[in-house]
Amino acid sequence: MQISAPSSDTGRPSPSCAGDEGHSVDHDHSHQHDHNHSHDHDHDHDHAELSGWGLWFAVIALASLLFAWSISWLPAFIGESTGNAIIVQSLYGSAFLFGGFFAAIDMAKSLMRGRLTIDTLMIAAGIGAAFIGHLPEGALLLVLFSIGHAAEHYAMGRAERSINALGSMRPDTASRIDPATKEVTVVPIAEIHVGDTVLVRPDNRLPVDGIVVDGNSSVDQSPITGESIPVDKSPLSYGGDVWPPPMTVAMDHVVFAGTINGGGSMTIRATRRNDDSTLAKVVRMIAEAKTQRSPTQRLADSFERVFVPIVLALVAILLFAFVVVDEPFSRSLYRAMAVLVAASPCALAIATPAAVLSAVARAGRDGVLIKGGGPLEQLGQVTAVAFDKTGTLTTGRPEVVDVVLMPNITRAELLATAAAVQRLSDHPLARAIVRASDSESHAAAAIDEAVTEVNRVNGRGVSARLGGELVSIGNLKLFSESEANHGPVSQELRHAENELVHQGRTIAIVARENRFLGVIGMVDTLRPAAKTVVENLHAIGIRRVVMLSGDHQNAAMAIANLLTLDDARGDLMPADKVAIVSELSKTNVIAMVGDGANDAPAMAAASVSIAMGAAGSDVALETADIALMGDDLTKLPLAISLGQAGNRVIRQNLVISLGMIVFLVPAAIFGLRLGPAVVLHEGSTIVVVLNALRLLRFRYTPS
Repeated sequence: MQISAPSSDTGRPSPSCAGDEGHSVDHDHSHQHDHNHSHDHDHDHDHAELSGWGLWFAVIALASLLFAWSISWLPAFIGESTGNAIIVQSLYGSAFLFGGFFAAIDMAKSLMRGRLTIDTLMIAAGIGAAFIGHLPEGALLLVLFSIGHAAEHYAMGRAERSINALGSMRPDTASRIDPATKEVTVVPIAEIHVGDTVLVRPDNRLPVDGIVVDGNSSVDQSPITGESIPVDKSPLSYGGDVWPPPMTVAMDHVVFAGTINGGGSMTIRATRRNDDSTLAKVVRMIAEAKTQRSPTQRLADSFERVFVPIVLALVAILLFAFVVVDEPFSRSLYRAMAVLVAASPCALAIATPAAVLSAVARAGRDGVLIKGGGPLEQLGQVTAVAFDKTGTLTTGRPEVVDVVLMPNITRAELLATAAAVQRLSDHPLARAIVRASDSESHAAAAIDEAVTEVNRVNGRGVSARLGGELVSIGNLKLFSESEANHGPVSQELRHAENELVHQGRTIAIVARENRFLGVIGMVDTLRPAAKTVVENLHAIGIRRVVMLSGDHQNAAMAIANLLTLDDARGDLMPADKVAIVSELSKTNVIAMVGDGANDAPAMAAASVSIAMGAAGSDVALETADIALMGDDLTKLPLAISLGQAGNRVIRQNLVISLGMIVFLVPAAIFGLRLGPAVVLHEGSTIVVVLNALRLLRFRYTPS
């Protein structure tokens, strides 16, 4: 999936080694935002400026420095020359000015706000080196600093570009069909309203979220869901005056803005305005996610705010080393400037945000939306995964798998009778019975009879009049409470019901007037990849994989045995799921995987919440820390593996950046020259950035 941020984010600071005040968002697990106005390393100029002008200034500075070095060798071949010396000094000055231009601007802005930043340290070190007669070293420092900035922002820009492409995928216009004349008019996308019908021609991008009402085609949904294979779409047959809510419509009929139509024309009924589409929501969430700082990043920020003043205090002390050490002031000043360079935490500032942005971009390509650094770090620490059953490990589409018939009753008669009553219901079990009946060759026996007086009893079943006769469909409780309607349940029927329940089936007893027709056993079918996903989770280090279900414990255990789960709990109310997740959280970092709606309380109680099929669910998109945009469970091991890789890269970057400071500061105090200090310091920044960029090429190999 390509995920987009707004094409112009000038007003949004980006993490770097600079020192301007930014506005960031702290994102904790409860999804509340704290506004922090004191980040010490945010840029006010955007990536375009830095990767454009900043890159050119860095190139000019480097060219000036190289020319100065080249010309400085000429006296050895052609003799001393005053003209050569002037040219060399001018080139060093050019390198100095162009290399420090943006850092000086950032320093000035920070000082106006009363803050000391990394840019302040760099400019002070450069000026100090020039002041003591080491203009080449000062120029080298600022040139490498500018190159480091340019490389850093090129890298960050590359990561952003890989998630920004989606913003350009929204068509600017749509072909609206007039409901009266059926004429097709091309209008701006902003003029499309909910309920409008839109014509989508072959190979065009879809302009709106909607429901297919005419035409068949296949749609490339990879920009939204990460699915590699186009998905077949067919029209929704619906004869009512009021259209069903989009959330209740099967995904076979649902399409998203920004996806690509295949070879067939389709007519789409818009279900959302352009600015409220799934694409637009993802765009906004990514823009927000990039401002959310992880715990490691917040810790690094706090470290820098304390560390920079300490460095300046140490430098001030070293300036007066000549008082207690027998050396000239110029020597003390030189040492102080070397320490100033060595102690600047530039690599530390970029260590975490570069890794986070790269990982978020990489996840997006496979249809996984990670909402910032906090969820990414938590995802990489997960040791236990709890699944909801229905719609997560299973398809959420029950099927009839057993039919137990009473004497003199045919399978077709039983299914047709039940289907006649259930045909108008949207309940998944009712739809399963209707599908099973429709597949029977002789299923028309009772369907033409009129259905009246439909009465649904929650948790029990349904009764209705079919051709004037009372038909009831439900569990044993329904018939125990209404024996007067159909008579007592026979032992044979009770035994059949009990056997099916122990096999994990959901049962429906069917009776018509004073005759019991039989028992229908249904089961929610497993996702084809569920077993492999559980195995892969164990393979990447997940210690416990559990399933939490509101279904009967027998049904839960039947699924657990098929999937080799570590535990399965059934007969759970939402509060029970919360209690179990809270208990598991005491000894594990736990991820709860659900649909983002029914499982919202349990997901909120987990260390990290993961929503399945979020592309079709506003609630899932808005509440979960991690959103699997497609209905593809196989993305879960990939997401957790990427989180683990992200944490490894963050730790590596912290070791590199902090290790370089620990090495360079004592080395500078005890005589390390300014030139080597500059090279090592700026080199560590570039190494950290390149290490983070490896996440863009992360590959997950299933077991």
